[in-house]
Amino acid sequence: MTTSPKTQLAPEQILRAADYVELVWKEQGSEQEKAALAEFHADGPELARLVGEFGALLLADYLTAVPDEHADCESAYALGKLVTVASRYLKRWCLASGAGAHTAWIAAGFLIEVMQEADQVGQFLYDIRGDAYAGRPAAAA
Repeated sequence: MTTSPKTQLAPEQILRAADYVELVWKEQGSEQEKAALAEFHADGPELARLVGEFGALLLADYLTAVPDEHADCESAYALGKLVTVASRYLKRWCLASGAGAHTAWIAAGFLIEVMQEADQVGQFLYDIRGDAYAGRPAAAA
């Protein structure tokens, strides 16, 4: 896998972020979904920070796995640098002064687009939740 600055999230934070991203991904506009989004969005800056940290974890640990036999390749190095920059920018943007629910929503949309480009959003969220439930370390390597 590629590396980026370490990010520590507790399993419950990972599950909460995955729930939020999934809600943004699947939102159909029902009253229940609108209420759930409003509850998340009430946290504003904290939600933005969480989505930024979750995004860094997702980019580094789930979307950029490089097979061991290619770890020394130039493309793996370039991918690692790209992930580092994307993670750093996402986190910085989500931690910026004034970042809140709108920032979290846009960041979740970005992560959804990345997951859809690479594979299935549902499968990524399933894998992340499974790792969190299993008590695996939630550090972006």
